[in-house]
Amino acid sequence: MNRRTFSLTALAAAFGAGRTMAAEGPFEVTRSEAEWRAMLTDLQYRVMREEATERAGSSPLDANYADGVYHCRGCDQALYTSAHKFDSGTGWPSFYDVLPDAIGTKPDNTLFTTRTECHCDRCGSHLGHIFDDGPPPTGLRHCLNGASLVFRAA
Repeated sequence: MNRRTFSLTALAAAFGAGRTMAAEGPFEVTRSEAEWRAMLTDLQYRVMREEATERAGSSPLDANYADGVYHCRGCDQALYTSAHKFDSGTGWPSFYDVLPDAIGTKPDNTLFTTRTECHCDRCGSHLGHIFDDGPPPTGLRHCLNGASLVFRAA
């Protein structure tokens, strides 16, 4: 892990954990807090429902380049295809494009800057952030938490 990634991970952990989910619904899939906690691990709950960030390099999905589709762990909606995945070198699964009508976005003003947070548009689960330093053709980098994703091979 490089110094920049470590610093960003440390800041994300310090400021991202414990926030309540702010994605605005209504969402097609809703669950009570107890239901979410019963179906998710502690890390998955913190990431998906409290907008925390997993440690860089901790998700096996970062190094997964098999053909298939990445789904939301919270509701199983298809979000990203392996055709749009790339190695960003950040330690998180990264994609330059998303499947149509799969995510919602909102401003995230934590970490002393404004970023674009992305969440599943079906259940509101936090996925990660979108940056404008990705490859062509979109120039975007959807930097995601593997804890929010389930991979289904083609």
